[in-house]
This record gives sequence, C-alpha cells and structure tokens, in this order.
Amino acid sequence: MRSRLCQALAEDGVRVELATLGAPLSPAQWVEARAVPGLTIHESSYQLEWMDEPWEDVRASGEWLLGLEARLAPDIIHLNGYCHGALPWRAPVLMVAHSCVLSWWEAVKGESAPGRYARYQQEVARGLRAAARVVAPSEAMLAAAERHYGPFRSTSVIANARRAESFLPGPKEPFVLAAGRLWDEAKNLAALDAVAPRLPFPVRVAGETQHPGGGSDARAHQVQPLGRLTPEELAGWMARAALYALPARYEPFGLSVLEAALAGCALVLGDIPSLREVWGDAARFVHPDDGDGLARTLTELMAEPAERERLAARARARALTFTPRRMAEAYLELYAALRARPSEPRVQAALHAS
Repeated sequence: MRSRLCQALAEDGVRVELATLGAPLSPAQWVEARAVPGLTIHESSYQLEWMDEPWEDVRASGEWLLGLEARLAPDIIHLNGYCHGALPWRAPVLMVAHSCVLSWWEAVKGESAPGRYARYQQEVARGLRAAARVVAPSEAMLAAAERHYGPFRSTSVIANARRAESFLPGPKEPFVLAAGRLWDEAKNLAALDAVAPRLPFPVRVAGETQHPGGGSDARAHQVQPLGRLTPEELAGWMARAALYALPARYEPFGLSVLEAALAGCALVLGDIPSLREVWGDAARFVHPDDGDGLARTLTELMAEPAERERLAARARARALTFTPRRMAEAYLELYAALRARPSEPRVQAALHAS
C-alpha cells in the first residue's frame, strides 16, 4: 500500500522521503520504489516495536528519524508505526493504524494479549495519543485501536487502494485461490486445507511455506501450494480463478481481497467486522470456525455460474472505487489540514516512516 500512496502523491508533486525499519526492502519492493518519481529511500534495519525486546532499537530508530527530519525539513511526518508518535517532532504527525498486536491477539486467540505485551501497550498508546491525526483503513480497525490505546486527538478512515490495470480479469477456470502464509493464524488458511478434500475442484494457495523462524515447513496436506509469487504472477492466477477465499479471523482491510475482486473473482470471506464493512453485499461470508459452511458456500458458487458471476461483478464494481487517486486525495486533504504553516496550503514534502 505504501508504494501506491507514494506513487499517487508523487503524481501530485509531493516529494516523499521514505524511511524504512525492520527487514531490508526485497528486490520486488526496490523495483516498485524506483518506479516512483522523486522518491528517496532511507533504509535501516532497526527492530520494530512488536518484535521481542525491541526497545533499544526503538530508541535508536527514533533518534535516527529525528535526525532525518532535522536534515530534510518535511512538511508532514507520516508514520506507519506507533511508538515514534511521541517523539518531539517539529512537523505535525499523521499516524496510520494498519494493525496491532493486541487486536490481532484478541481476534486470533480469542483472549486478551498476555502480560508480556504490557510495555508494548503503554508505548503504543503514548505514540498514538500524541499524533495530531490517527488514520485507519477501516472503521473496524479504528475502533479496535481506540479500544486498546485511545482516546485519540483526531481520527479518520482512509481505505487502501490498488491500481485496477494491474489486476485485470481473464477467462475463469474452476478452482479456488487464496493468498497468504500457510501458518498465518489470522488468515486462517488451515480452514481451506481442512475442507479441500470435500470439494470437487482444486484449492490453490499462493504464499511462503517456510516459516521465518526457521521451523519446519507449514505443510499443505490438501490444497495445492503455489509458493511465493511475484505480484505479476499472483495477478495472473487471480485473473484465472473463479473464486477467491479468505476465511480470515483478523484482517484490518484485506489488500489481497481487493486485488482478487479487481481480477473478477467471486469472494468468500471470513465473517468479521472489517471484511463485512469493506465488501457488504459484494461477497459471501462464513464464520472462520464454520468448516461445513465454508465447504457448502464454495461448492454452491462453483456449481452456479450465474450467481458466481453476479457476485464477482458486484465485487469488481466495489473494488473499482478503491483507487490510488481517491486515497491520495484523502491523505493530501489531511496533510493540508495538519500543516504547521496554514498560510502555505501546498504540501511540498512528507517523511514516511514504515
């Protein structure tokens, strides 16, 4: 999402300085970054706030970011992490709540996060409350963030976006597609693996199978793993898939769902508030624990081409409203409202920290 926003902002003449934390950019991410006119990358490998014992790195990365601000003098600080919101910034701070540990744990584990996350909660709350504006991609994510860390000074919801021309529909084939890490409890792809033997058509899953912690492969017993795909390869599979399934337990927005909808897939999704909010009557919803319902819904849609195509058309029509232009205009409006110098309405530069 961040590269799409940077691209859209660049088209409006905004110079974006992108500071990265955590893992280095992948080759695919560098390709995307180089395609953005005027984008400058400031890369680092500091640990992120949700990692184990990250606090020394959080302190060091905060000093690094303040140094960048002093050198670059941006008009706006746009943060995609939380703890750094409480730093003594000179420019106004907009912070985007894409997800968080406490809401993830609550949705996936069905209980409050354990005590080891007490400091995380305190530091995240301090950062979010200090921001001039907190943005989330859905009302559901914003409500979860406010419940765990609020109250906030000011809030907005700005949906994520994808370029429609990157995910064009093609002739459909009778298989179900999903995308995500096979071990990811939030995406709940294990539910698809469990029902796959009961389906008279294949279920294919795009995504890594090797857990980054070095453990054994997350083995798919019944679905057909496609492995890690490039964005272009994934778009090709989406163009061919009749159905896209994501029986998620936790998904603050769902970019892969948006991509699949643009590619003309009918959607079968986990019945959770965020996905209901985004897709409404343009998808079928199944409770994440309802294996029978998941199998029945997939089978019915595959057996009823007219209903499947009607649902896919609704999903694509809705997906076409989530444009990068609309997203960029919403952020530009907020940037202008937050400017420290209201006599100068044009935002010239923004520092994004991700």
